[in-house]
Amino acid sequence: MTTVDSDKAFKQAEHRRERRAVKARLEFDEEPLPTKAFGNPWASEKDGKQWLAEPSPKLMRK
Repeated sequence: MTTVDSDKAFKQAEHRRERRAVKARLEFDEEPLPTKAFGNPWASEKDGKQWLAEPSPKLMRK
C-alpha cells in the first residue's frame, strides 16, 4: 500500500544522473563513482512507507 503508482520516474532520473557523472569523470580520466552513490532507494517516493489511520488489531499482530 503505497501512495505512488510507480517509481519509474525516480529510477530514470537517478540513472540519468549516474550516466552524467560517469561521463564527466571519464573525461578527466578519473575513476567513476561506485554505483551505490546513486539511486538511494530510501530517497524514493515509493519506499514502502504507509500510513494506517485506524489500524486494526489484526493487522498489527505478527
